[in-house]
Amino acid sequence: MTLLFIRIFFTVLSGIVGFLIGSFYNKELFGVVVGLAGAGVWVGVEAMTKQVSVRGLSSVVFGLVFGVVMAKLVSDILALVPFSEALQSSLRVVLTLVFSYLGAVIALRGKDEFNLIIPYVRFRRTDIKDGVILLDTSAIIDGRVADIYRSHFMTGRLVVPRFVLHELQRLADSEDDLKRQRGRRGLEILRVMQKDPLVDIHIHEDDLPGDREVDLKLIKLAKLLEARVCTTDFNLSRMAAIQGTEMLNINDLVNSVKPVIFAGEQMDVLIIKEGKEDGQGVGYLEDGTMVVVTDGRKHTGHKVRVAITSVLQTQAGRMVFAKMDHQ
Repeated sequence: MTLLFIRIFFTVLSGIVGFLIGSFYNKELFGVVVGLAGAGVWVGVEAMTKQVSVRGLSSVVFGLVFGVVMAKLVSDILALVPFSEALQSSLRVVLTLVFSYLGAVIALRGKDEFNLIIPYVRFRRTDIKDGVILLDTSAIIDGRVADIYRSHFMTGRLVVPRFVLHELQRLADSEDDLKRQRGRRGLEILRVMQKDPLVDIHIHEDDLPGDREVDLKLIKLAKLLEARVCTTDFNLSRMAAIQGTEMLNINDLVNSVKPVIFAGEQMDVLIIKEGKEDGQGVGYLEDGTMVVVTDGRKHTGHKVRVAITSVLQTQAGRMVFAKMDHQ
């Protein structure tokens, strides 16, 4: 709606300008027609360039500026040679065109990453398969991302933002024993991944301005880099999905590859603790699925044969309900 208003305002303003210019030549109507026609042409050109990205345009501008500077330097060097003035002028024009073209093309095709904070511009690498995957703190501490990456279920370049690394460092220096262990585990996993030749992982040095939370910075950086975010944080996944950022939740992957369990199926389960309801016992399958067994409390500490009664799939995972199999 805002874009439509801008187009209408530009068209009306162009007609008014055409009328004013035409009044100098006593051709007001002709001026209005020319102004409206010109506005229509430019609006059409603008509509055709809607697929042009800001990053692509920024890279071209950077390449053109670089090309003009190089052309000026080479022209100044050639000015020391006693060429005729006409030849020198021709060389300046040719060099400017050639270096501007080369600069724009190299900027678009460049295989290196350039990151500028003001303005924040990124030139996409064309040699990275399937783009960039940002790792958050929870995914690094979890540790399963390395095994998933090696199995080729996840492809692309793994990138750890500097502010995520700082958060791991803060956890490692925490006075709380649990947080300190988690932080040290995350740093150790990063060190191992960096030494693994099969894992393409890099540290993103640039930070984002402002005192945002780490999760908000991660989502903002993912949008700037057109990257995906790998996490195990359920709340971060929901918040990022609302904002249109593609998420790779490791827990979702694990839940999706768990074996299918049907009602009526029989299996052996080790009851390890009491359930919330009276008489219930709780056990776990090898993949971590919780099994709630009716009348299983008295068998705590023993492996028993149970029959599956129902399977409940929730956003947090899968729960299996069973009863004692007395056969």
